[in-house]
Amino acid sequence: MFDIFLVEAVINGVLLGGVLALLALGLNLVFGVIDVVWICYAELVMIGMYAIWWLYAFYGVPLVIAIPIAIAIVSVAGVLLHQLVIRPVLGTAPINQLLVTGGVLFFLQAAATLAFGIEFRNLGLRMPIVEFGEMFFSFARILAFGTALAGVLVLWLFLTRTYLGTAIRAISQDREIMPLMGVNPRKIYLTTSAIGGGMAGVAASLLALQYDVHPAIGLSFGPITFMICVLGGLGNMAGGFIAAFVFAQFISVGGFYLQIEWGYVLAFAFFIVMMFIKPQGLFSR
Repeated sequence: MFDIFLVEAVINGVLLGGVLALLALGLNLVFGVIDVVWICYAELVMIGMYAIWWLYAFYGVPLVIAIPIAIAIVSVAGVLLHQLVIRPVLGTAPINQLLVTGGVLFFLQAAATLAFGIEFRNLGLRMPIVEFGEMFFSFARILAFGTALAGVLVLWLFLTRTYLGTAIRAISQDREIMPLMGVNPRKIYLTTSAIGGGMAGVAASLLALQYDVHPAIGLSFGPITFMICVLGGLGNMAGGFIAAFVFAQFISVGGFYLQIEWGYVLAFAFFIVMMFIKPQGLFSR
């Protein structure tokens, strides 16, 4: 029988998938070009959320101004992360790269705890509820989904319609030969880090409308984002995009039939099974 509440759960899963896809695309872009997984990527999102809260709730900066400033801050943070942490370990073993970015994760969490405490903080906004028939949807989640799709479209146009975007795609395919073709790897790495940080900032602006910010907020989205990237195939942006919506459906529909916690359990179980069947990811090449 037609269940209107199941349809509502499916649509909510699609809306959630848009934000998760934005997070996965940023992380996949960085890995595909620089070949280093930013384990601390979700902590950049935390920086963006705190920046928006600080500007809006503390200093009274209008939200339409606070959000672009926060995106710029996180973009600069991505460049600093590459320059100060990633670049010195580019030629080392992958385990060293994972450990150093993991160290940054705990450093940022501790710094946020010292600076802001452990309190949960929010923007204090009351977002309306959109009613469609007998279904109800959060306007904040709809806005986040639309913004995420727009961000994905802008990134795709940049990567396919500009010289710099073409260079980014080319160096992700062959890092050894592209310097001989006149591509400056250092410039590409810095640009990619800035774009990856900027996408984390955009995600932060969307999540700040829906969730409280606290020092451990990265733990709520970091593991999920990483698993989505692995499920879609690390470095495969199209695969990560699709995997985000698959993962979100497990969470939303599973939560509809059972509880939201069981939705996450089903999503993680699906991930584990897929790693046995296809360890390189569903869309690996």
